[in-house]
Amino acid sequence: MDLFKLFSREDASSKNVAKERLKLVLVHDRTNCSSNFLEMLKGDLLSVISDYVEIDEDGLDIRITKTKKNTDDSMVPALIANIPIKKMKSR
Repeated sequence: MDLFKLFSREDASSKNVAKERLKLVLVHDRTNCSSNFLEMLKGDLLSVISDYVEIDEDGLDIRITKTKKNTDDSMVPALIANIPIKKMKSR
């Protein structure tokens, strides 16, 4: 049994987490999106959406990432919002 491989699995998952965090920081930097701006955007989105639905804010995930354009496969910034809904509000 190779003990180094056993320990490298933990390092690989930590490495992947760190790598994803670094990518997120770089995307924010390249889009000139500060954490304050993202928080303001998040607040505005929640304000508008909560007029229509009750939101589970514990499961909320809003971030800026990169995605491929459909036309030429170049990478562009994208706002990704995962907003869990508890229930719809009646009007």
